[in-house]
Amino acid sequence: MIYDPLVPAQARSVRAVAQLITDAERGARILVVDDDLSNLHVLTQILRRAGFANITGLAEPAGVLPAVRELRPDIVLLDLHLPGVDGLLLLADIAVVAGRDTFLPVLVLTGDAAPQTRAAALSAGAKDFLTKPYETTEVLLRVRNLIETRLLHVELQSRNAALQQRMQARTEELTAAKLEMLERLARASDFRDEETHQHTVRVGELSAHIGRRLGMAEPEVEQLRVAARLHDIGKIGLSDSILQKPGPLVLREFHEQERHTIIGARILAGSRFPTLQLAEQIALTHHESWDGTGYPHRLCGQEIPLAGRIVAVADVFDALTHARPYKGAWSVAQTLDEIVSQRGSKFDPEVVDAFLDVVDGYAESTRVEPEADLDGAGAVETEAQRARMVRDILSRRMAG
Repeated sequence: MIYDPLVPAQARSVRAVAQLITDAERGARILVVDDDLSNLHVLTQILRRAGFANITGLAEPAGVLPAVRELRPDIVLLDLHLPGVDGLLLLADIAVVAGRDTFLPVLVLTGDAAPQTRAAALSAGAKDFLTKPYETTEVLLRVRNLIETRLLHVELQSRNAALQQRMQARTEELTAAKLEMLERLARASDFRDEETHQHTVRVGELSAHIGRRLGMAEPEVEQLRVAARLHDIGKIGLSDSILQKPGPLVLREFHEQERHTIIGARILAGSRFPTLQLAEQIALTHHESWDGTGYPHRLCGQEIPLAGRIVAVADVFDALTHARPYKGAWSVAQTLDEIVSQRGSKFDPEVVDAFLDVVDGYAESTRVEPEADLDGAGAVETEAQRARMVRDILSRRMAG
């Protein structure tokens, strides 16, 4: 039936359906594609009379895909039998251009009502059919129903995106809260151990540099940086008479302070949080030695987790280059000499090599007080200069 607005029955049908159409649906972007200009005119007239205001008509098949890209229609009315174009392939191309996660309903226009044609079109992505010649009420109801579904889908996508953003924000808040708790826990152990309260920060940073040099992925480096700060958390369980003793520990006291590795691991045990699991591992093993003479379990070589081997070097470097109640600060030169002398005995050789590769820049950033070099060559102006000089000295010693 050809639409004629002067026919009272058709006019009433248009008005009846128009009452069902919402303002949002009237503003939907409609793309109508038909090479028959009379059919194209009829469809656009029916849609406009019903109140749809955003209608684009195309008669040239070549313009379909560009129009889908540019107009981003909410529905496409597509003649299946366009000249020079396989309608089924065009359906599939429209779905690709629109995006696989986008619901873009295509209403197929066809004069072929054969079941196999419908099945092929549905398989290619069509959502519904209009059979020529068009009946006014059917056109409007099918178009309106598909637009309603499309707008609901768009709204659902928008809500899902907003929900994902809120979940992401909440996840970031929880992660930040966890990291802050770790920060404060590490700070608590610092307050028991030294006046500067920065030992754990420096150990974490240096451990991260060493881990990166050893080829760790950046997420692992960041996890190591945070977890390493908790290496001495077990010192919370030691008495001040041991931690603040101004002289060397006697054998009994030394064995007592060894317990901080066990205490720390127990404090951190049982967490489902990967960073705390790594921190537990570090707390337990950062005093193990490469040759098996360390504590608490006398692990040897690769038995010691890599994170524990890294923190062992970082911890000794920072402890020796900063003053403690029982000793003054060593120079970087003296400290490097000590660490290199224990390469392969106390420390993993590969970790020591990585440490030496990064220590020049790190020494400058920690601003350790300069002293004379190992061989009495006199004071040097900056820590970075001294570190480079010591590296040359140590390289010659190791080569010899």
